[in-house]
Amino acid sequence: MQILASSHQDIDAIFEMYDMAIDYQKKVFHKHWEFFERDLIVSEINEDRQWKFVIDGKIICIFALSFNDEQFWKEKNNSPSLYIHRIVTHPDYKGLGFMSKIIDWAKTYCKEYHKEYIRMDTWGDNQQLIDYYIHCGFEYVTTIMLDKVVGLPSHYKGPLALLEIKIL
Repeated sequence: MQILASSHQDIDAIFEMYDMAIDYQKKVFHKHWEFFERDLIVSEINEDRQWKFVIDGKIICIFALSFNDEQFWKEKNNSPSLYIHRIVTHPDYKGLGFMSKIIDWAKTYCKEYHKEYIRMDTWGDNQQLIDYYIHCGFEYVTTIMLDKVVGLPSHYKGPLALLEIKIL
């Protein structure tokens, strides 16, 4: 297994993964992701912020990074942080601990690039997912209420739980 930066050749596979994730979200929760703009993914790839797990040449997990999340984290955004977004595991590979692998990778990344936190968000009313992230090592910080989001899909409206891991 390898963790690699995604390339432009991966764009169709990334969108297939998002489609699978949305189908799954519709089955297990009352909210789901909306459509993601192709330009967003292209920008993330150009900036080495879209990553993938590859096994035997097949993409089996993807995730995106950002280094700024002021809309959600407000003044806490001033701390040097790595924000993880849109984690998707192919259904055939669920349950193999990819979240732990992402966290281990992110800790190494944070140490190398002098980041103090690994941060993420999820729907604030999805207690099962919040509990899962806490089980994986994140600490719950707070739940914020978003009424208006700028430059983000509409699925970000409503309660949003913020979680973090402090890098020692």
